[in-house]
Amino acid sequence: MESLVSSLRFPLVVLLWLVCCVAVHVGGHGVGEQPLSKIAIHRALYAIQPNASIKAETVLLGSKEEDSQWINVQVESPVPSEDDWVAVFSPANFNSSTYPSDDEPKEQAPYICSAPIKYKFAKDFSAEYTKTGKASLNFRLINQRSDFSFALFSGGLSNPKLLAVSNTIIAFANPKAPLYPRLSQGKSWNEVTPPAQTVGWRDPGFIHTSFLKELWPNSLYTYKLGHRLINGSYIWSKSYYFKSSPYPGQDSLQRVVIFGDMGKAERDGSNEYSNYQPGSLNTTDQLIKDLENIDIVFHIGDITYANGYISQWDQFTSQVEPIASTVPYMIASGNHERDWPNTGSFYNKTDSGGECGVLASTMFYVPAENRAKPWYSTDYGMFRFCIADSEQDWREGSEQYRFIENCLASVDRQKQPWLIFAAHRVLGYSSDYYYALEGSFAEPMGRESLQRLWQRYKVDIAFYGHVHNYERTCPVYESQCVNAERSHYSGTVEGTIHVVVGGAGCHLSKFSQETPKWSLYRDYDYGFVKLTAFNHSSLLFEYKKSRDGNVSDSFTIARVYKDVLACVHDGCEATTSAS
Repeated sequence: MESLVSSLRFPLVVLLWLVCCVAVHVGGHGVGEQPLSKIAIHRALYAIQPNASIKAETVLLGSKEEDSQWINVQVESPVPSEDDWVAVFSPANFNSSTYPSDDEPKEQAPYICSAPIKYKFAKDFSAEYTKTGKASLNFRLINQRSDFSFALFSGGLSNPKLLAVSNTIIAFANPKAPLYPRLSQGKSWNEVTPPAQTVGWRDPGFIHTSFLKELWPNSLYTYKLGHRLINGSYIWSKSYYFKSSPYPGQDSLQRVVIFGDMGKAERDGSNEYSNYQPGSLNTTDQLIKDLENIDIVFHIGDITYANGYISQWDQFTSQVEPIASTVPYMIASGNHERDWPNTGSFYNKTDSGGECGVLASTMFYVPAENRAKPWYSTDYGMFRFCIADSEQDWREGSEQYRFIENCLASVDRQKQPWLIFAAHRVLGYSSDYYYALEGSFAEPMGRESLQRLWQRYKVDIAFYGHVHNYERTCPVYESQCVNAERSHYSGTVEGTIHVVVGGAGCHLSKFSQETPKWSLYRDYDYGFVKLTAFNHSSLLFEYKKSRDGNVSDSFTIARVYKDVLACVHDGCEATTSAS
């Protein structure tokens, strides 16, 4: 086994964070839909009350090598109000020394710039708080490689006034322990990469990416992550395991999970995501529950909805750690990772909060030729996946269009019969309410450029996120169903099945009143898709509910190689390098 380690220095990312801090906090609340942006922290006033207090139990976190731990906080206020809230800060020092240099006016010195990593309203967790002035709150803290403090504010989120700061600083025993490994496919089928954080986003440090090469196919490996301290001693992570990928064309049971727009949520009920990503934990927990029956995961855009709040990437990687440390966790670029004006994104939006794709491409490896152009292909046994970046130009004549065609054209369908296309925005078909208002029933210009490629190279299924619901089409070409079957396809399918699977966690999107003829199944609920390839001739598609894992929609495809070679409308060219 060969190991190659590359590293990225944090100062570049920290600089990005300072730019984002100005854009998000000083510029107002209009950057995306990140709930932390509701906190006008730059307007916070020091209004310390001598009779107000916030006390955290004194405990050394992670003394038994845990990466997370619950802690109790007691609050007292002489003048309680329903808009009093408790904030968790990390690093613990959140005074003006952390404020980025800029020309924006501040309300009153001393300034508070650091956004909290989470918060709770006192009344929501202690019903008698407004009467008694006393509240007891429990927070779940994860190791974010820095210390923690708690603060009591009044005035709600828009006019915060600091009443009290916690009596003690809380920290993990090993703040520099390697944390939250994420596996992904390398550029070769027998290569896997585990990135691991060593030092946090708020201090200079490193993210390491190790390339484990020449792995034996379908074999179980165990691994640990280590960090050497200045004194020469080592801190080791707990033990993890993964099963290496099958070789391209290998005939074995292969199970793939696909979804988009999951985001993150807090298990302690913190308000910052409780009303925005209500399905996130359900989806995560269902995948963990079924992890022994999952081989690879594709999260096709809108990963964390951090939108410039860097602490949220730590929260997300902690949430998915049981999954991402065990199976490859592949991502696609979404608008909440990439879009920012005048940075080269196809859409001149502010959805990324200034991240511009840097955080996503740093935190999760994908086998792209250029990190700034995160479209890629990856082979997994009998599957070929062509992952597009909908936030950069995909139209005919573009660099990405040439990549997509090469990815589809170069696969040997005799060895890899199951050809999958995926992108974040809906480039195919969706009866989303807003797409219907536009009259396009998809991202404008999407189908115009790509549907001939899907048809020519006989793409089996195309997946999308962005729209927060589930929808499956018939095998379709040029807005017309080309196969009358609904649940079992055999022989030549004639067209591509398009699936919107953006309901993994974020608030749901409503459908149009009209149901187009090509739409076979629509579900306004949270869920994800699982593909099971039993062999080269049999594929099972299942859409599962996040709340209970039950199958809500399904179909099968049964065919042989000659069915892939058969002529279909606008698809009679050679479709495989083996033909």
